[in-house]
Amino acid sequence: MSALLAVEIPYWGQSLLRVLGGIVAVLLPAGTIVYLFLFKMMSFMQSRLGPMEAGPFGSMQLFAEVGKWLQKEDIVPAEADARIYKLAPIIVLLSTFLLVVVVPFGPDAYFVDFSAGVFYALAIGSVSVIGILVAGWSSANKYSLLGGLRAAGQLIAYELPMVLAVVGVVIQAGSMNLQDIVVAQNSGSIFGWDGVGFPFVLTQFVGFLVFMIAVQAELTQVPFDMPIAESELVSGYMTEYSGFRFLIFFIGEFATAGVFAFIASVLFLGGWGVPFSWFGWEGLDDVDNWMNIGGPLIMFTKMLVLTGIIMWVRFSYPRFREDQLQRFAWKVLIPISLANIALTAIVKVAV
Repeated sequence: MSALLAVEIPYWGQSLLRVLGGIVAVLLPAGTIVYLFLFKMMSFMQSRLGPMEAGPFGSMQLFAEVGKWLQKEDIVPAEADARIYKLAPIIVLLSTFLLVVVVPFGPDAYFVDFSAGVFYALAIGSVSVIGILVAGWSSANKYSLLGGLRAAGQLIAYELPMVLAVVGVVIQAGSMNLQDIVVAQNSGSIFGWDGVGFPFVLTQFVGFLVFMIAVQAELTQVPFDMPIAESELVSGYMTEYSGFRFLIFFIGEFATAGVFAFIASVLFLGGWGVPFSWFGWEGLDDVDNWMNIGGPLIMFTKMLVLTGIIMWVRFSYPRFREDQLQRFAWKVLIPISLANIALTAIVKVAV
């Protein structure tokens, strides 16, 4: 094994591994979320079995769905701006791939190690708004245009509390580097006791709640699904899409949920790490190589817990009205986030 790890991989090989790793980090969580929560959890909550025919307990249903959508005709409306119409779903999915590259999965298991990784993640998280707005405008459909405009207003409103919720974490960690934030949580202690490290969810629980609510809105999941409200807008900005392009939107929705859950686990739940005191580690340089394998498994577990919460809310709550949705962002979440920042800064200076 040591000889294998010592082999020097050429640059093109490293690039290929990064691409393959990015595809796995995006598509594997998306598929797991769809099967585990959309097919099975929702069925259980509604007292039904869900898909059961394709594979054992319906485990192959996801592949059947993908095959079905790949066979459907790709229709472009006659009045649509065809070039931009076709580009929109790619923008949405590409933003998810660009977002996952900043997530650390282990001490050495990462795609890039940005010193301002938090800033990058929050900036790239806003790119999907462009794809959604483009999809609504280019479809030449009034339902789609309304859905795109609703999505733009909603995502812009909830970007602010998301950014503000993360500021408290940055203040506590003293860094915008996501790897440093993981290390700060796992090498810290609570009143001198380091048995569980110092996960920021304990001191930034308000920020964690605001962040998760903002993520729910960013994903346009119930109760924030006004942009795709079936009872009003058919499917909103996706109304005119079919076949492979609709599948891209579908994959992007759940893949983005997984990536945002990864980021939340890094910011608030200690990310890939375990408390360093368990193994006598002092810092990142002391962490054993096996964490490059165990770290992704830990991250995947935390991601499933957080996406389970997102889906549970989706399956349980009614939709907000547009005025309620905007009022909640501007009059509730943003003031709470600002108060959390002020309190965190005061405590940081005092301690």
